[in-house]
Amino acid sequence: MPAQTLSEQILSHATGRPVHAGELVVVPIDRCMSHDSLTPEVIAVLREQLGGAHVWDAERVAVFIDHVAPAASVATADAQVLVRRWVREEGIRHFYDAGCGVCHTVMIEKRLVRPGQIALGTDSHATAYGAVCAFGTGVGSADMALTLASGRNWLRVPETIRVELRGRFQAGVSAKDISLFLCGMLGMDGADYKAVEFHGAEWLDLAGRETLASMTTELGAKAGLVPPVGAALEGWEVPGWLGVQEGARYVQTIEVNLDELTPRVAVPYSLDNVMAASELGDVAVDQVFIGTCTNGRLEDLHAAAAILRRNKIARGVRMLVIPASHAILQQAIADGTLATLLEAGATLGTPGCGPCIGRHMGVMGAGEVCLSTGNRNFRGRMGSPEARVYIASPETAAATALTGRITDPRDVL
Repeated sequence: MPAQTLSEQILSHATGRPVHAGELVVVPIDRCMSHDSLTPEVIAVLREQLGGAHVWDAERVAVFIDHVAPAASVATADAQVLVRRWVREEGIRHFYDAGCGVCHTVMIEKRLVRPGQIALGTDSHATAYGAVCAFGTGVGSADMALTLASGRNWLRVPETIRVELRGRFQAGVSAKDISLFLCGMLGMDGADYKAVEFHGAEWLDLAGRETLASMTTELGAKAGLVPPVGAALEGWEVPGWLGVQEGARYVQTIEVNLDELTPRVAVPYSLDNVMAASELGDVAVDQVFIGTCTNGRLEDLHAAAAILRRNKIARGVRMLVIPASHAILQQAIADGTLATLLEAGATLGTPGCGPCIGRHMGVMGAGEVCLSTGNRNFRGRMGSPEARVYIASPETAAATALTGRITDPRDVL
């Protein structure tokens, strides 16, 4: 059999026969994930368009209240009541209510996705599951309802872009800078319906892998996958059939020299409008936000605390820190990271998506500027369409909070 990419291997195993890029396949789904913003629509499709269909296997479903958690309005609260009732009626055991954290982070923490599995989520950043080499991808409400009712869905086997990582990060540089570099290089449709594989990342921790896999969505990718090797996956069960195969066909290979990579910033109002932090000029900020499924993990909080330790954030700057999960919040309390950030002047938010989607806990007003560790900066993403959102790493965010202006972290380390 010809050598296969990681996506081809996973979809071949699920289909029961060898498949290659371009084929259409119908596959059983190992895990379905849905959150509070779209689950009411999923329920409506099940009840109104699918004749009151029920979930095919409640054990394979995970539901989260994380996008607006706790509820910020009566309408949101009513929608979440509907979700909670449906979860009970369907016997869904994997339910994570407000405060548990961002769905993608918790899915990996709880090992609800595993290497070689296929997982669908009602969120575009379900690509994050590729951090453990699961084929994760986002779907709409109708697709999710059909999958919940049948346990299956169709996919086109994606072509794959191979990213080769060479060298190691210099101080102040991290996985987010790789993602932003690729956004600037490929553009927001540069990997449209393709998979992106990251090679040379055996040394990278799980947090960094989640950042890389998650941010492939911003390239238009169907999936982002990191080969299941290295210390980050110690203790995870990796199927013997899953791994890098020499001779697999890639439509493009990109080399990223980490020795030369510098801190990057995505400038409003597009993720592919990327500049070096050192070349951005004098950009004052009103708010710094550290969190989201992209950069709200313990390692991200550690990176920020290392810069802010024994320092204070600049006068006139609001710094909002939202751990990506309750477990991360507990760990950050236990090891003193949270105390360091609070002493520097940070404000703490409930684990969840928070202001990333512009619905609560840090919405931006007209004319304000935010430096965010999130994943999107289009107009109106975090509130007012007249606000400006810059996207960067936790290191750049902490340096920016310290100076009050978007700052290359190497200038303050």
